[in-house]
Amino acid sequence: MASGGGIGAGRVGLYALVLAGVAAIVVLGLRYREGGGQGAAPTAVAPQPAPQGDVNQMVQALEAKLKANPKDAEGWRMLGWSYFNLNRFADAARAYARGAEQAPGDAGLWSALGETLVYAHKKGVDEDAAHAFTRAIQIDPKDARARYFLAVRRDLAGDHKGAIDDWIAVLRDAPADAPYTQSIRDLVEQVSKREKIDIAGRIPTAAPPRTVASDAIPGPTAGQMQDAARMSPSEQDAMARGMVDRLASRLAQQPRDEEGWIRLMRARLVLGDKAAAKAAHAKAREALAGDTAAIGRIDAAARELGAD
Repeated sequence: MASGGGIGAGRVGLYALVLAGVAAIVVLGLRYREGGGQGAAPTAVAPQPAPQGDVNQMVQALEAKLKANPKDAEGWRMLGWSYFNLNRFADAARAYARGAEQAPGDAGLWSALGETLVYAHKKGVDEDAAHAFTRAIQIDPKDARARYFLAVRRDLAGDHKGAIDDWIAVLRDAPADAPYTQSIRDLVEQVSKREKIDIAGRIPTAAPPRTVASDAIPGPTAGQMQDAARMSPSEQDAMARGMVDRLASRLAQQPRDEEGWIRLMRARLVLGDKAAAKAAHAKAREALAGDTAAIGRIDAAARELGAD
């Protein structure tokens, strides 16, 4: 696959593999907000702050491209995604809204806009966010993100049974290896227990576990692949390396993250830096010192990946 600018499939493949390697940072992991109680809304994990180097350069390049071609819906999607991962939620919402103006039949843009408005407004799933999610559902009734957040809105409004029904429906429609299913399962269990709602036999069976080196590493979406195809090689490199640097920075602050270290080893290898992958393996062993089981899994992953 290549874009009009001649970006080859190998370049997109590299970007996609790195994206898959650190996807837990940039792809939704749904969980219940700390604090509990009736007013606590399930929400997406807020992205960690990104380093201000390569990612900001890529954002500036996207901004310049969109200034020259403001009708590029995919460009607005990528800019919104980039702003979101820099915690610039108001900017992300504006970018997604511009994209939805250009491609009003794109459910993914509407659901991304809704999610970003949840962060930007800090009011739960308010009317603006609900409108965006509803537009997404009208276009694609199976849009998991929109369905999830609309169920959140039902739960906050007091319709706990209706919310649980909706979340279970999302689970039933989800691919077996969808990265968000376990979080929704946990949420359903929590709300049903809190509200004393019987869910016996209703939750679909969980998918079997994957190998340690690939566990919790979802692949990129079709939209992300298309976004990558529209980027120049230097922009792809900047995005990929920025994502990996961001993961490494987070692990430096939160080192006892077994899965994070596995993602970092994999991402370093995808970028062709075996020495850095081995260094990540060594740092992981240091960070997890005293946890024999975790170190065993880290070593197994390193062997599987070729980073031992």
